[in-house]
Amino acid sequence: MPKRIRRCRVALTVILALGGASAWANQPVSIEAELDRLMPLSLAELINIPVVTASRRHETRDRTPAHIVVVTREQIRERRYRNLADLLEDMPGVDFMRGTKSSQYNQFSVQGYTGPNKLVVMLDGVRIGHPAGGNFPLAENFALYHAKQVEFLYGPAAALYGADAVAGVVNIITDRAADRQGAWAEIGVGRFDSREASFMAGMKNDSGLALNVGGHWQRSDRAPLQDYYPAAFAKVDAKTFNGNVVVPAARREDYVGDIGSGSLYARMDLGNDLTFGFYRNVFRSLTSTGDPPATARYLDDSRWITQTDTLHGKYRFAVSASLSGELVVDYSHMEVDPEAKYNNIYNNYIDGYSYVRGERFSIEQNLDWRLDERHRAQAGLGYQKFYAIETASLPAPYDTDHGPDSQGYYYPNTDIPLAIYDASFDNLSAYAQIQSEWTGRFSTMAGLRLDHHSEYGQSLNPRLGAVWRAGERHLFKALYGTAFRAPSPEESLSSFGIFDGTRDAGGLYRGTSFRVPNFNLEPEEAKTLSLTWDWRPRQDVNAVANLYRSRIKNLIVTRPATDIHAIPGAILINPETKGNAGGQEQSGLDLMAQWRFKLGGAWTGDVWGSASWVRGKIDEGDGVDWDIPYVANRKYKLGATFRHGDRFSITPQVLLIGKTANGRKQNRNDPPDRLETPGYTLANLHVGWHKLFDGRASLWLDIYNLFDKRHYAAHGSASRTFYDMPQQPRSWMAFLEYRF
Repeated sequence: MPKRIRRCRVALTVILALGGASAWANQPVSIEAELDRLMPLSLAELINIPVVTASRRHETRDRTPAHIVVVTREQIRERRYRNLADLLEDMPGVDFMRGTKSSQYNQFSVQGYTGPNKLVVMLDGVRIGHPAGGNFPLAENFALYHAKQVEFLYGPAAALYGADAVAGVVNIITDRAADRQGAWAEIGVGRFDSREASFMAGMKNDSGLALNVGGHWQRSDRAPLQDYYPAAFAKVDAKTFNGNVVVPAARREDYVGDIGSGSLYARMDLGNDLTFGFYRNVFRSLTSTGDPPATARYLDDSRWITQTDTLHGKYRFAVSASLSGELVVDYSHMEVDPEAKYNNIYNNYIDGYSYVRGERFSIEQNLDWRLDERHRAQAGLGYQKFYAIETASLPAPYDTDHGPDSQGYYYPNTDIPLAIYDASFDNLSAYAQIQSEWTGRFSTMAGLRLDHHSEYGQSLNPRLGAVWRAGERHLFKALYGTAFRAPSPEESLSSFGIFDGTRDAGGLYRGTSFRVPNFNLEPEEAKTLSLTWDWRPRQDVNAVANLYRSRIKNLIVTRPATDIHAIPGAILINPETKGNAGGQEQSGLDLMAQWRFKLGGAWTGDVWGSASWVRGKIDEGDGVDWDIPYVANRKYKLGATFRHGDRFSITPQVLLIGKTANGRKQNRNDPPDRLETPGYTLANLHVGWHKLFDGRASLWLDIYNLFDKRHYAAHGSASRTFYDMPQQPRSWMAFLEYRF
């Protein structure tokens, strides 16, 4: 077990032991009060739950022009969203492709915007994704044991949250420490040697000090996919690009793909004015994830281990009855374990080590000013400082005691010094937004954010919206927003490729399969217009339609590089780089509905579902309109929870995903379409037995892919073998949850 995961696991064990045996045991605990927090709310209560993400202040959904989906603690628990990946997969307009990327693990798209670097992920309003804006694993590492609710804001929110809030914002909201009572723990085991544990505990005293701590640990084997998809994982010779056999098929290893994750969470409140928070998440996966046997070796020690730590403090104050503010200071550090390594065709099946590091320091002052009975304004000033390192494939682990210029490495099979790139940049920001309640039925919102990036200059991003309450049953919203996404260091600095030691006639080393940095990338510019109709035909039914139109200019894509002498002393054969393409545009419609009802006797029910359609094109700079990759043109998602009092619940779920375009293209002589991954229908089932063992425990059984459907996720592997990535067969987990 890698040392970082091991340390995280030990820390969880120690904290849980302390929480159960000392500090928390001395607090008065109301099990009934804690369990009441998990009981179903009425639909009216769900609709009117306050949200904070849409406008940076407490408001209800019908007061914001933003299209926002709120998932409560009760829904997280009953629908068994054990982590943010589970929740996103069930959201309208989201395409989710599991286990398809080596360093990112899961790929996903939100209303046509692809990748985690276009979605801002927050914990209590503080960013917890990649500190410098790059891709990051969004998987089991973002467990939801601490979530009071999750708010999913669709569309550009750059006017409030920064220029890279392109696809939207996901904000995990936690309890004030003083509001949580007691402690609980959950342990689970399942198929494919799956194991998982999580806990939460809290304490408070009479002086206003309150503390919450929690954590989780998880590991699971990926199924032996060579047994379920023998054609895709047939053992073949591991050959270099020039045809040399490194490992013959007879000696090839079996497929492995296990993952592990862990997290630690702590929140301390001093009264109502001061909060400190800490959050760590760790994710471990194989660097062969998503690769076919012809291009990678499935070695158990070739792993990608990412750890992200975020520390923040908040100070809230009131200047007057109408003016209040919040000062937020946070620091985040992300690092890939220096021992992370690849063993694939792109480094001639020799261990190649990679290192990634990102840091962010941020300070922001926010104000909320009630101007009069009709008008309210929010404003803020901020400063962010960033640092990032992106290495090429290294012949040995990165030495963290020395800087990028002092590593002393050479490109393998050459005498050329190996270049390692880093970047330091900062951003100054200011935003203002005014919300106006013109009548009891009509309100507007207008916002503007100014960002001054030290590398890419100045950008203005407006946000305009309106809400019309046409009656008790109909609510109409309109929202327009833009975003200005600066290239991440991963896009501008990352590089890889191989030298086999051969030279051309001029004595230059020949390099193949190279991606080279591009220091001249331009920012992406995105615009989205959305129209939302919220309809409540009955007290127990709510339906929402969201129609959107989006466009991106200067889209960053992988393109052929023109500089074949990008590395002094070498000539690169057909190199690639990241570059700005023509653009992308898409239009879509998401329909979603929820119905809460009573059945006979003690039975009650809750049905929810969505239907999504999207059409779009992308010009990658070649003058051809291609289908947007990783986006299914239609998606249907349906779930239901049936409860028998507070003792039993059963939740079936169905996902029907249409054909999905992937990253591969047809021959250029064919029609301009991408290859498509076949559609599939997938069913899951979750069963819970509650108030066991003196009313303190619940038992859960979670079955995924109930009917053992062989299905595939869209993928963009460099090999045609894996433009579809085989997915998991049936799996299950059983959990015991106990409240102290």
